[in-house]
Amino acid sequence: MVKLTRIYTRGGDAGETSLGDGSRVPKHDRRVAAYGTVDEANAAVGLARLHTGADAMGGRPEIAPGIDAMLGRIQNDLFDLGADLCTPEEPDPKYPPLRVLQSQVDRLEAEIDAMNADLAPLTSFILPGGSPAAAHLHLARTVARRAERLMTDLARHEPVNPAALKYINRLSDHLFVLGRVVNGNGAGDVLWVPGANR
Repeated sequence: MVKLTRIYTRGGDAGETSLGDGSRVPKHDRRVAAYGTVDEANAAVGLARLHTGADAMGGRPEIAPGIDAMLGRIQNDLFDLGADLCTPEEPDPKYPPLRVLQSQVDRLEAEIDAMNADLAPLTSFILPGGSPAAAHLHLARTVARRAERLMTDLARHEPVNPAALKYINRLSDHLFVLGRVVNGNGAGDVLWVPGANR
């Protein structure tokens, strides 16, 4: 377990930070940008959770516990993902670091399939919005997509766990589908009307 007795260390005052393997890199390093944006996605999911409780579900409080449990698991997974990205890949490490596993990706896929089974097919793209919960889930989705772009950029320059890349890709799909669920199973979705204001 992590034990934090002191929050500031002054170690980053010169613009560098330590990775999980102890190496020092600039704070604008690709790896730091990737896991920093994963942390931002986690914060956005936390904000969405404020709007998915029983009181906020617009007459559908029965779905709130399941949604909160899913989002809680996702937040914990995102910390796992940050820890994964924070530690560069190396063959046969003395102390194997925490890595995202395929089973975490599989769980997201199973949840997506279960949620999507009750949704009507889309006839247009969706504008972020509808309910406060959906709007915040769409915001979290876009931050997850940005994290994915940074992770794939990192993967072009150094090894990245393939399961980590799959996880972040699947997460944005999950948040999209969940946004539809909290919008009354799609009834409250705001559809894009191409060229409507020309």
